[in-house]
Amino acid sequence: MNKTALAALGAATLLSACSTPSSQSEDRAARASDRTPPPRAAAAIPFPSTYRRYPGVVTAITGATVYDGEGGRIENGTVVLADGKVQAVGGPETAIPDGATRIDGAGRWVTPGVIDIHSHLGDYPSPSVEAHQDGNEVTGPVRSEVWAEHSIWPQDPGFARALANGGVTSLHVLPGSANLFGGRGVTLKNVYARTMQGMKFPGAPHSLKMACGENPKRVYGGRNQMPASRMANVALMRQTWIRAQEYDRKWDKYDRDGGEQPGRDLQLETLRGVLDGQITVQNHCYRADEMANIIDMSKEFGYKVSAFHHGAEAYKIADLLRENGICGALWADWWGFKMEAYDGINENIPLVHNAGACAIVHSDDPNGIQRLNQEASKALTYGRRAGINISDEVAWTWLSFNPAKALGISDRTGSLRPGKMADVVLWNGNPLSVYTRPERVWIDGALMYDANDPRRRPVSDFELGQPGEGDVK
Repeated sequence: MNKTALAALGAATLLSACSTPSSQSEDRAARASDRTPPPRAAAAIPFPSTYRRYPGVVTAITGATVYDGEGGRIENGTVVLADGKVQAVGGPETAIPDGATRIDGAGRWVTPGVIDIHSHLGDYPSPSVEAHQDGNEVTGPVRSEVWAEHSIWPQDPGFARALANGGVTSLHVLPGSANLFGGRGVTLKNVYARTMQGMKFPGAPHSLKMACGENPKRVYGGRNQMPASRMANVALMRQTWIRAQEYDRKWDKYDRDGGEQPGRDLQLETLRGVLDGQITVQNHCYRADEMANIIDMSKEFGYKVSAFHHGAEAYKIADLLRENGICGALWADWWGFKMEAYDGINENIPLVHNAGACAIVHSDDPNGIQRLNQEASKALTYGRRAGINISDEVAWTWLSFNPAKALGISDRTGSLRPGKMADVVLWNGNPLSVYTRPERVWIDGALMYDANDPRRRPVSDFELGQPGEGDVK
């Protein structure tokens, strides 16, 4: 490795830095919150986070337009970052600590970092070659034992591009959607690290990726096996949840009475985590009727869907999403590319939001993740043309607070509140403009990207030494 590449590697290293109504579900939630996790629960996490926080200097951004991520807006605002946290947010009168690095934000915008709830960076990395296709375990419709994090390649160039071009500070990496139960998803901080463990968001719950509709029935029906129809999709999911409940009862009895410890089953262990409220459910589902079927099934077995992903017809059941506390993780205008997406409309996100439900803009794409702010802007424009007037600052909830809520991390990130992680973007203009780019990005208060400083532009090890990549003057 040449001196330029080594210098870039050194610089990058320095920079790293909704309850169901059933009594069964309520009883299970109370049990999960009251008891001390048994040894099995600890053993289920063999790859914990080793993420290290590198807080930067005390920083004050002044004179900017601030979107706080929860729908608030401050003109001529001040944001103070200290010890890796948001210390203060307010107007020009906000106190600034002595010795703080001051950044003039006049004519610029400050927002919480963008959070992508549906990404495949790392498990479908670039370059997109056969050897990198590690996001789907297409060997059976029930594969809840696999974890996306065990496929993540930290050198995926997409991470740095999402940071620099899209202001993405956290992302949730999921398995693909070939299976009814695709495995566990993982939330990452978008920092440079040599290992997946060094990127894992500390304390973020795992998710279970589920899928309904065309994908599972096409993949497995094409092999002349179950499921080959939508009714078989639901039947096989219900059969699997019955097995999970039996497994849960065995472990509950052991936790309560002791005796011989039940044998571990990695498939059912993940599902038990869902039943106990420790693992969120992120459910790929396009059609309104299928989302309603999944909601019914979740009530039957006493678990909760955190978000329906893609949801081209979410606008048809926005009231059901609101009543059940389920988010819609949606595209601005992807529709019509297959039959279950045929009835999608461009006003989907604003209609879901306008109904009082939780709307999220997601990517599912290595290029789209670099422009999620523009995707939100498109959705906002489609809504306004339809007479749904949503303010810019409220629309930003689709990019930060709502995905954080659906991932179970909104107490730590997703909005500019004192005490939360200082995951912050300074944009060089209105962040909902196609002409705007991140000027600076902080993660935990550490300056991870600076458009004006070549030394603050982290790149993948995979690209070090290539022309135009990783050059440090």
